Amino acid sequence: MLLGTNGSGKSTLLRLLARLLTPHSGQVELIQPVGFVFQNPDHQLVMPTVGADVAFGLVSEHLSLVQVRQRVSEALSAVNLLPLQNRPIYTLSGGQKQRIAIAGAIARHCQVLLLDEPTALLDPDSQRELVANVRRLVKSRGLTALWVTHRLEELSFCDGAFLLEQGRVVDQGNPERLRQQLLKNQPVT
Repeated sequence: MLLGTNGSGKSTLLRLLARLLTPHSGQVELIQPVGFVFQNPDHQLVMPTVGADVAFGLVSEHLSLVQVRQRVSEALSAVNLLPLQNRPIYTLSGGQKQRIAIAGAIARHCQVLLLDEPTALLDPDSQRELVANVRRLVKSRGLTALWVTHRLEELSFCDGAFLLEQGRVVDQGNPERLRQQLLKNQPVT
């Protein structure tokens, strides 16, 4: 998990890892393929239906129609949305849209899942459901997930955390220790 104040470099780091940005210096090496999930799923869901959107990312893989259908079914099953395969995207809730974005990433058999504040626009129930779903995918599929968040309660679901300030990692390690440290340093309102 990546933590830090606004402007600390969390989203920039994810975009560098996903190769959406090019570094000005240094190198970025990451296992491919990488799946990227934006904070607002409306920025990445482009097709009219759920199934078509999950299949969209597979175009460059030159798969047969049977292989595409299989991957779409597997990915939608993994996020518990297979029954919505033919539903129009515009009819989905925010949490469902985020899960469709995740399905699109895992349909490509990504090994690393980069999530840029995926719960920021969700209500508490949808937030918990999405966090649990990603946690289950990490365990069942052996994915590595790197998650940007401002919600300290989400630290209880991760294995490790990094705290960024001004583009640099200033602390890392046990999520509960970092949560306690951040709570202690928050101003009283």
